[in-house]
Amino acid sequence: MAKQLVADLYGCGAIIDDPGKIQEAAHTAINYVGAEIVEECIHEFEPIGVTYFAVITTSHFSVHTWPEFGYAAIDIFSCSDTVVDGIAEKLKELFGAEQIKTKVIERDISAGDKSAS
Repeated sequence: MAKQLVADLYGCGAIIDDPGKIQEAAHTAINYVGAEIVEECIHEFEPIGVTYFAVITTSHFSVHTWPEFGYAAIDIFSCSDTVVDGIAEKLKELFGAEQIKTKVIERDISAGDKSAS
């Protein structure tokens, strides 16, 4: 009923320490998955690192960065049954990553429903 895409991006470009560029990339990715932003928050850590979080019409989108390692962790949780094809390559492109590893977690919200048995 819902899916969560977890993406680990390695060898990212300078974007991962720039809150404005992360927000712009997030907007592009959110649009790519066909969602709209309900509310968003961005925080720049000292001395480096950024966290971006958006509540979107299909659930949420988040980015956490570790610029000292060239690493970004991205999470897209969607109440849609599908995770949009090509989003992993789109994220790799947007964040200038050399490598991306993803996994999709299927969230079974009906498993606790006793009437479904």
